[in-house]
Amino acid sequence: MARTLTRWLPAAAVPLVIVGSVALASAAGADDLPERTPEDILTLLADRDHQPYSGEFEQTSDLGLPSLPGGVDLPAGAGDAAAVTAALEALTSDHNGRVFVGEEDQARLQVFDSFGERDLIVNGPEVWAYDSGENAATHVTLPDEATSRTAPDQQLTPDAVADRIVEAAGPTTELSVREDVEVAGRAAYDLVLTPRTDATLVGEVAIAVDGETGQPLQVTVTAQGESTPAFQIGYTSLDLSAPDADLFAFTPPAGAEVEEVAPPTAPQGVDTADHPKPTVLGTGWESVAVIDASATDLTSQPLLAQLTTAVDGGRLLGTELVNVLITDDGRVLVGAVPLERLQAAAAE
Repeated sequence: MARTLTRWLPAAAVPLVIVGSVALASAAGADDLPERTPEDILTLLADRDHQPYSGEFEQTSDLGLPSLPGGVDLPAGAGDAAAVTAALEALTSDHNGRVFVGEEDQARLQVFDSFGERDLIVNGPEVWAYDSGENAATHVTLPDEATSRTAPDQQLTPDAVADRIVEAAGPTTELSVREDVEVAGRAAYDLVLTPRTDATLVGEVAIAVDGETGQPLQVTVTAQGESTPAFQIGYTSLDLSAPDADLFAFTPPAGAEVEEVAPPTAPQGVDTADHPKPTVLGTGWESVAVIDASATDLTSQPLLAQLTTAVDGGRLLGTELVNVLITDDGRVLVGAVPLERLQAAAAE
């Protein structure tokens, strides 16, 4: 899709990889909550009602990669090369923003960069993406039969990350509950998901679940053998009253470059020639996503070349939590697994 919209996708790179494999909380001061089992808390999560709200959140990443400046320039021409650079920024930079949720088909997400902000607004069938740094906007009107219009706003929020991780949890995951915590001034259960395998880079995932509403307030991912989080996203403030409806009515600023985009015609999940659906090998925490990127010479990108190392079969972008193998034949393998697992998957 257009460049403005594609810049949103890398923001969820880390949590989505972890999901495929499967603002700070403080125990001090948390109100006493009724005792619940892990299964009770999962039910509380699943059964929560739609709740209008607004909140500020922070995302921090400490994956063992050198930091890149926020708002790093994308390569000319955008496309796959631009997505690679934006993904690297998401992997190495911290982010903060605001989210507003009104009716079930109204949402606004703001992410602040070093040189501006990016806004994604969903108001019924109207979807806008705006980048203040470029003063560029993308607009799409969804067809009446579209049943899921708020999906774009759910890429970067603690709610979305938590929901996707829980959906992926299964027999390969052990559930437990630690001492209650307080996040954004609200008492929460601390639900912990621990892989039942050592063949993953993930040590545990902790989800702070609001004890009253069941809303996920924070997600913390810790790598194997580490004591500090490799990835964390959580609310720093939360207001459960309905936001002003004007927040969901967007008009591009004067002089903005506006691109109209036709709504997708293929059903969700169907492959297209330009963006084939990744193949997933394995299950649970040991799964690997394989993407055919042979049409793009990723290793020719100078920034990516600096951050990768030569290994048998290609080049590795290695972090504490996620490994990315770019093979010599142009495939990209991603997983929260050791390099050896990626190499074995590449040989399948």
